[in-house]
Amino acid sequence: MKKAILSRFTTVILLALILSSMISYYAMGREMLEQNIGHLTNLLKVIDCSMDYSGDLQMQINERKDSMDERIRITILDQEGKVWADTDTSAVGLENHLEREEIQMALKSNLGYATRYSETIRENMLYAAQRSEHSGYILRIAIPFTGIKDYLRMIFPMLLLGVAVAFLISIVIGIRFTETVTEPLYEISMEMEKAHGEELDFHFKQYKYEELNIISDATMKLSKEIRDRICQVENERKIRQEFFSNASHELKTPITAIRGYAELLDNGFAQDEETKKNFIRRIVKTAENMTNLINDILMISRLETKEAVVTFSEVRMNPMVEDVFEALEPIAADYQVSLHRECEPVVVTASAKQLHELFMNLVGNGIKYNKPGGNVWVTVRRKGETLQIEVRDDGVGIPKEDQDRIFQRFYRVDKGRSRKMGGTGLGLSIVKHIVEYYDGSICLKSKLGEGSTFFVSIPMENMQKNEEKHQIP
Repeated sequence: MKKAILSRFTTVILLALILSSMISYYAMGREMLEQNIGHLTNLLKVIDCSMDYSGDLQMQINERKDSMDERIRITILDQEGKVWADTDTSAVGLENHLEREEIQMALKSNLGYATRYSETIRENMLYAAQRSEHSGYILRIAIPFTGIKDYLRMIFPMLLLGVAVAFLISIVIGIRFTETVTEPLYEISMEMEKAHGEELDFHFKQYKYEELNIISDATMKLSKEIRDRICQVENERKIRQEFFSNASHELKTPITAIRGYAELLDNGFAQDEETKKNFIRRIVKTAENMTNLINDILMISRLETKEAVVTFSEVRMNPMVEDVFEALEPIAADYQVSLHRECEPVVVTASAKQLHELFMNLVGNGIKYNKPGGNVWVTVRRKGETLQIEVRDDGVGIPKEDQDRIFQRFYRVDKGRSRKMGGTGLGLSIVKHIVEYYDGSICLKSKLGEGSTFFVSIPMENMQKNEEKHQIP
């Protein structure tokens, strides 16, 4: 890369020097031309003022030439182009000069000039012509003119030296500039090569070019995202591993119990009918718990992958909460817990099954983790375009150290009490996934011995979007 940059930089500098030399050559030639024209114009005015146009014109211009540079040629013409006198040749026999460029210009604007090769004296000449201010004649002066060519031999060595010095200085500057670009890139690449596996801890300098800092900043940002992604994947792996381990354990226990009861029945340990019926009831109850566990696991899986076929409808929140209370009233009576609700007449477009499951888990937990004479309050309201749900109890509460983990699958604050109540440990995890399904949020406020409050907030706009997304055409 360094060679490529330097090569292109050198090419550009060389072309720039050549172009500037050509422009300088043209500008100097133009300046010399203008200076000579000015000199000849002044000379024409002097000659015009000193001429006696009623006398011998040829003799007069010859006299004028004797006091001038011998290379100067003076010509007098009339306005029809006929030559009356010429210092370098006899006027007799000279062709008409009317069509000459400088003569045409002088006739139009009093002053004209041109450069061309003279067939008469066989040299490149600069011609300047002017209409006389004292007669009807046209005066013309010509001098040999090769432009800057005559001076090229003198200035070429200096010009070449200047170009060479400028080129060398440019090369040195180009090398230093190239190093200021390539060295930071090399440092960045070497720093990135230090990364191995999960070790993505980069340290970059602040460089003088903002574009290089953008590269280093983007690399730092990317490495952070990669680290976060690795941590996320690792965390998900641990959660899955823990999930499968817990699921295996949760299923193994009831299966072992069912197998034990079945073996007791098969071996004839239950002699009387009442004992047999008791074993059968326990088998059925354990099988129901397994079915609930499996259904909860399947529900979480479908909510996570969002592959569940969801039926959306208009759900009236007040009747929904009333149905949940009726379903949980027997359990609430067993636990001696009172249920209270305060619902605004809110109608949402959502899955009635999912919302029913959400309330069943939150209210059910409020009942089970309560104390005799306790209460569970449910509040539903609409705030702007947001559905807000609050489920509060005055039960046992949740220790602060457990509050960050209660939404994890199979996590129980009181494991012995949870299993005794028949819980699968997936209720709050299901609630969290349902809320996230609608891009909502859920948070907990709890104090040990004083109860817990769950706050759910769901954007109603997202409910509508989910309905449109899952509509079957």
